[in-house]
Amino acid sequence: MVNLPLSEQILFLISLVKRKMFKLKVKPYIPDFKLAFEHFCIHAGGRAVLDEMQKNLDLKDWHMEPSRMTLHRFGNTSSSSLWYEMAYTEAKGRVKAGDRLWQIAFGSGFKCNSAVWKALRAVSTEEMTGNAWAGSIEDYPVKIVQ
Repeated sequence: MVNLPLSEQILFLISLVKRKMFKLKVKPYIPDFKLAFEHFCIHAGGRAVLDEMQKNLDLKDWHMEPSRMTLHRFGNTSSSSLWYEMAYTEAKGRVKAGDRLWQIAFGSGFKCNSAVWKALRAVSTEEMTGNAWAGSIEDYPVKIVQ
């Protein structure tokens, strides 16, 4: 089970009560999801999408690296980008037992879906047979000109 710390839940609840019950014009509180997940795979639909998600979720470049490198190498592959991103994270040897990974996908219009994965064991970089990044992961990350 994935839970945000109680402190984050309380801050979110306070924000919600202010906006809904007291009709105050306050900015909604966005929880620190880094406290609930070690890895993020965000739909690589374009640089603007990734930039906004990074800004709004206050993610570090390290968290965004799988999404940005997937966009760089494969382009916008729609929802399959999430699997390339997960494969990147595994190929880099980042996945440890107990780690939680959040996949966030966007569809047309106002559609959004997500999945949470929990690693039952560490993924060895020697287990990369069939991984889309096998044989080229050493070349990444690359510097992307903004």
